[in-house]
Amino acid sequence: MAGPVALIAVAVGFTAQSLTPKPYGAAQGALLDALMAAPPAVDTREEAEGLRRVQAERLAAEGQSAPVGAGLAEPAAAGAPDLEIRVALMGAGESPQLSATAPWQVISRDGLLLQQGGAGAPVAVSQALDRAAEAWLQASAGALLVNGRPYSGRLRLLNEGGRLRVVNHLSLEDYISSVVGAEMPSSWSMEALRAQAVAARSYALAHMARPANRHWHLGDTTRWQAYRGLSSVVERTRQAASSTTGLILSYQGAIVESLYAANRQISLEAHGHLGASMSQHGAQAMAEQGYRYNQILGRYYPGASLARLRSGAS
Repeated sequence: MAGPVALIAVAVGFTAQSLTPKPYGAAQGALLDALMAAPPAVDTREEAEGLRRVQAERLAAEGQSAPVGAGLAEPAAAGAPDLEIRVALMGAGESPQLSATAPWQVISRDGLLLQQGGAGAPVAVSQALDRAAEAWLQASAGALLVNGRPYSGRLRLLNEGGRLRVVNHLSLEDYISSVVGAEMPSSWSMEALRAQAVAARSYALAHMARPANRHWHLGDTTRWQAYRGLSSVVERTRQAASSTTGLILSYQGAIVESLYAANRQISLEAHGHLGASMSQHGAQAMAEQGYRYNQILGRYYPGASLARLRSGAS
């Protein structure tokens, strides 16, 4: 059995994204619009509220910490779907400098070549958007550059009433590798990094099921969770993501929008009224004491379980 029904529905719905051919012509653009306009109908709010009530009861118990048990049960290994996440680069500004570390192309959603250039050559963004309200920046290899910061995947350039919006389309697991490094020092214990990876993936998937905008799932700032492209990716953050591939937090068959903060005080101040929230410094302290990532997650998200996304059927 792949896991709770709601999680299967999410996996099936998002797997369609990985079937989209990489060259983006008119048909592919229409498919993207359909996926953005009609995300999987999975409501996580009621189930998440239940989990938060469980955590709130624990926090109210005179500040005493719950004993750490064996940890959340780990689902059997399975091939996870190749999901694509769409991240709005809010920190890029209204007039970002775009380029790439390899030859690049700017293509309209109809497949028309608008511009091309060599490694390091700047993209004439205004010229491209004068010819199309939407365009794609992609490179044959290497990384795409936004104000000098490297990103993987592709960049969608949107003209929103005369203002440019840059949206990074990339693999969910590549995104998680970056978030782990942006949210935690990569030198921290691997078990803390793995706990962060699962929490970040669960949070991301909740927003993929209920996106912030029809064109993007969530932003790149701490309003959501920090994302810095390839600049926060190192081998250890890739390992934390790959060793937990497809694992998310679940409560009664739904995705947990897993909240977290730097330490317990901030966690209580920011999320105490909501309930379940992980202290990142607390996670590191537990990892240093020898606790595994699933024990750390069990401590901060009592009542939750681990679920693994799988492509398709049970």
